[in-house]
Amino acid sequence: MQSTPSKRYQQLQPEDRVTLASLAQQKYSVRAMAQVLGRSPSTISRELRRNAQPAGYASTTARACARRRRLQGRPQGKLHRDGILFGLMRHFLGERWSPEQIALTLACILPRGHEHRVSHETIYNCIYAQPVGELKRELIATLRHAHNKRVPRSKGQDRRGQIPDMVSIHLRPPEIEDRQFPGHWEGDLIKGAANASAVGTLVERTSRLLMLIKLPEFKPASAANVMQAFSDKLLGIAAPMRQSMTYDQGREMAMHKELSRRTEIAVYFCDPHSPWQRGSNENTNGLVRQYLPKGTDLSGYSQEQLDAIADQINNRPRKGLGVRSPLAVYRELLLNSPQHSTLVH
Repeated sequence: MQSTPSKRYQQLQPEDRVTLASLAQQKYSVRAMAQVLGRSPSTISRELRRNAQPAGYASTTARACARRRRLQGRPQGKLHRDGILFGLMRHFLGERWSPEQIALTLACILPRGHEHRVSHETIYNCIYAQPVGELKRELIATLRHAHNKRVPRSKGQDRRGQIPDMVSIHLRPPEIEDRQFPGHWEGDLIKGAANASAVGTLVERTSRLLMLIKLPEFKPASAANVMQAFSDKLLGIAAPMRQSMTYDQGREMAMHKELSRRTEIAVYFCDPHSPWQRGSNENTNGLVRQYLPKGTDLSGYSQEQLDAIADQINNRPRKGLGVRSPLAVYRELLLNSPQHSTLVH
């Protein structure tokens, strides 16, 4: 049987060697063996030349010879178990030296390029690459933190691309924090099933008034879509009540400068992984989830339906507002603003 060309040059498998040993005992020619196995004659000839013994070709012996040759062809790593460097590393780890201290000491006493110089990252990799067993437990136990898994060096850092020209929340005027002046908003997105849909949320810090924003079905969380949808919603707010917005560092706000240009609103960004810096928005998102549970496809909601949900939430009394509703407080703030306007949301 003729095999595909790719198989003709693949390494022989154990079952192939068993068949080859049988054919060799029957005095088949190299070309006949190659035809039976569907291999190139050169592959069969090379196998017999390299792995046959004086007594003849045996599959078990041939497999052992091939394995030994393969191991010999690969240089051992710097920190292989039987090497001097591994023993040295193990000794100093037992003395409670850190991998970095070991690496720096070797760098001081050995010339550049010496085979026994090694980086601390290589030592860490060697420790955590050991097979599960007593030796691995022993080596990990010598480390200061003794984590069962290697903690990445980038822990605590956001590996996504940074938003250009962000203005930190720490540069936000202190009167915004005190909630004494209205018109300062907190923004966010709530995601639908499989993150395939999203709805924007805006919460005014003083009144806790909520606005829900419908986003397009195609790429709802893209920077362009979010910028356009938030701009349209913010422009529907009376100018005195449109002062600033605080957002997290989600990439959907990458076009914040264009949003500020269109709406004349200042945008501030929270620290990474700090939802409490947008506490009003986070708490209100919890209320929204009563109407839009997690796992819901949010693309099916129209702006009118989202406005109806926001109206229900805005008419609920709040303890923090003296048992008044966000809508009542917002209306009062709006009437007391320098210029009156109709409430739009």
